[in-house]
Amino acid sequence: MDSQTDKQVSVIRSLDWWTIGIYLALLVFGWISVCGASFNYGDVNIFSLDTRSGMQIVWIGTSLVIALILLLLDERIFSTVAYVVYAVLMLLLVITIFFHHEVKGSNSWLFIGPIHVQPAEFAKFATALALAKLMSAYNYNMNNNKDMFKAIGIALLPMLFIVLQNETGCALVFLAFFLVFYREGMTGSVLFTGISFVVYFVVGVGYKDVLLLDTTTSIGGFAVLFLIHALSAWLVYLYCYDKKKALLIFACAFGITLLAFLFAEFVIPFNIMWAQLGVSVALVGYLLYQRFETRIDRYLYIMVFTLASTAFIYATGPVMNNVLQEHQRTRVNVLLGVDNDIMKEGYNVNQSKIAIGSGGLKGKGFLNGTQTKLKFVPEQDTDFIFCTVGEEEGFVGSAAVLLLFLALILRLIKMSERQPLRFGRVYGYCVMSVYLFHVFINVGMVLGLTPVIGIPLPFFSYGGSSLWGFTILLFIFLRIDAGRNKVRV
Repeated sequence: MDSQTDKQVSVIRSLDWWTIGIYLALLVFGWISVCGASFNYGDVNIFSLDTRSGMQIVWIGTSLVIALILLLLDERIFSTVAYVVYAVLMLLLVITIFFHHEVKGSNSWLFIGPIHVQPAEFAKFATALALAKLMSAYNYNMNNNKDMFKAIGIALLPMLFIVLQNETGCALVFLAFFLVFYREGMTGSVLFTGISFVVYFVVGVGYKDVLLLDTTTSIGGFAVLFLIHALSAWLVYLYCYDKKKALLIFACAFGITLLAFLFAEFVIPFNIMWAQLGVSVALVGYLLYQRFETRIDRYLYIMVFTLASTAFIYATGPVMNNVLQEHQRTRVNVLLGVDNDIMKEGYNVNQSKIAIGSGGLKGKGFLNGTQTKLKFVPEQDTDFIFCTVGEEEGFVGSAAVLLLFLALILRLIKMSERQPLRFGRVYGYCVMSVYLFHVFINVGMVLGLTPVIGIPLPFFSYGGSSLWGFTILLFIFLRIDAGRNKVRV
């Protein structure tokens, strides 16, 4: 009995109370924001279970119970059950595809008796545990292609299931785990490829309807294909150390593109992208030839980059038209400036900006917001709850909330780096990455800086599933961290 008591005291002393304090502060700020966003004129009791603010207290209370239970467990159990938890959540995601209930247009909800849960929110901590278990295995090496693809597969599998639920926004959160891969040794070329694809998408979609002078060529497609050729030449110089071949590739791509442009402009108008596509095909063939001629595998990797980049730009249109739902296409087009009608496509973001701007420096005060009280902002107590913070608490309150999130992120990084075992470090960085992605995208979409993809702000957005999911994600790590000083025998 004394040994058990000493163990509990040791855990309590080893807990990171700064992180717990930040967590509790965010819960309080979050509940105040839910009150402000859901309050209706005439409500007499914000604690009533008939109101959203009252129900949020229930979710907060149950979250604290869950947190306490997690802290009472032995930290080694999380590594033991990691794959089992992951498998169970993947099964729930598959079940949700076929037996979901629609909630506000979302097909990612399961009704288990009176309880409504969103398995996608819990899949985040399950995936983090599975990645930590895999990457902490003996001899695991992120630079080994087989090991790397195992980790990528674990991260992308739940993403696939969630996309099949038509929840593209929630699925994108799992891309945050690539930050963990980079921290654990993934080559920078993968990160470079990801950034390149983002640039392709932004330029290609943003300027797809703008024509190049008097030709029938889209400036977006033209610019992206030329960028692909230029980047391929640069990669040959950077990784194959061959300046002459790099200059040859760039000169040929530039020369053929220039000749095609002059012909289309002054002789016969045609789509220059066909000529650029021919350059891409020739470039792929040339890189493949160099691979067999020099036996340098990096030529093969650059060839794959060129081929995948070219395929990506041609697949963007079909994906936008046939994979994304209409409201998702609209959100992307609004962000990129393709659609600018503030009464239609841009209504949500425009009203959110008005609400935040109206708060001024110190805000209008608790329950005194006009934009939110009159329900001008759609989903103002879930996805767009940060606009309530801006309106009622002003710049000061908004800055305080963001500083709290920054403190949490920095604290998670510090905790991750002090872990004696790789399992704890990997899991800690998974937690940090998920929180960072949620905060960056959610606040960014409210301000009109990122696409409106419909993901909650941690500890602020109304609802039990997201609050439970974020709590479990955090307190598993707090329990793992609390055992960092134990002597392993």
